Amino acid sequence: MQSPRLNFVNCMSPAGIHRMAYREWGDPANGRVLLCVHGLSRNGNDFDEVARAMSKEYRVVCPDIAGRGASDFLTNPASYVVPQYVSDITTLLARLQPQSLDWLGTSMGGLIALAFSAVVGAKHAAIAAAGNSALPKTTGLSLGKLILNDVGPAIELASIERIAGYVGLPLQFDSFEAAVNHMKTNAASFGPLSDEQWAAFTKAAMVQKGQVWTQHYDLAIAQAFASLKDEKMLKAGEAMLWRAFEALQCPILLIRGERSDLLSKTTAEQMQARNKHLQMIEIPETGHAPSLLPQPQVQAVRQFLLS
Repeated sequence: MQSPRLNFVNCMSPAGIHRMAYREWGDPANGRVLLCVHGLSRNGNDFDEVARAMSKEYRVVCPDIAGRGASDFLTNPASYVVPQYVSDITTLLARLQPQSLDWLGTSMGGLIALAFSAVVGAKHAAIAAAGNSALPKTTGLSLGKLILNDVGPAIELASIERIAGYVGLPLQFDSFEAAVNHMKTNAASFGPLSDEQWAAFTKAAMVQKGQVWTQHYDLAIAQAFASLKDEKMLKAGEAMLWRAFEALQCPILLIRGERSDLLSKTTAEQMQARNKHLQMIEIPETGHAPSLLPQPQVQAVRQFLLS
């Protein structure tokens, strides 16, 4: 069975340099890149099944966003915000030099994609306005196809409050089996999974430290996330994300958990109405967010990317 290559890239924050880890599947010379970006407290291992399925056609790159997985923790927890993540991804893409770029983003990873597309769109506009062919081209950074996994420009406040109620709280388990059992109960919204899939899901999110298993992220990410409960800030960010979403010209697949409390059915319908390039599928018996582990979900991703 194919295994990924673990690499690191140096990124900058106001506090200095930090390393971002990324796993790379497929031919490292392949200019066709699929970037898979995870949710708030997860990491790049979430995409192992998708990466295996797509690694013949793509160079699949799955970063651990700062503060998660094998990446460095940030010195200042206030830097755990989307603009920092966009900066880090831009640094990663400068390393990868893709000829074409498709993006799969789960929850936070989808919000990073929308913010990134706004930055790239602004750069394209500046180049066009300057009329200078000598300016650097950004074709390899433009999104070819985008998959948003259970996220949109509008995020339900009730969901933010629910997530804020557990993210950052320390967990410790005496055995991996105990960690799996915890996930089966407390992460049931990710959908019906087999025992093998629950083990993979748990292994991606937990790390063994000494004799115990605990979360594989910096608990301080909760400090920046708590600011999202400010409704005024939330609305300002939402307006920016809607503009970025409406400006997208690439094919978009929206995957929605049928029972999602983060991506409401109303928001999903608005997304369909406000961007003609979007198609949507719903995953039954699933909330926020579909795990992308069951084969039907993997095949839906594959079909969209290769169609």
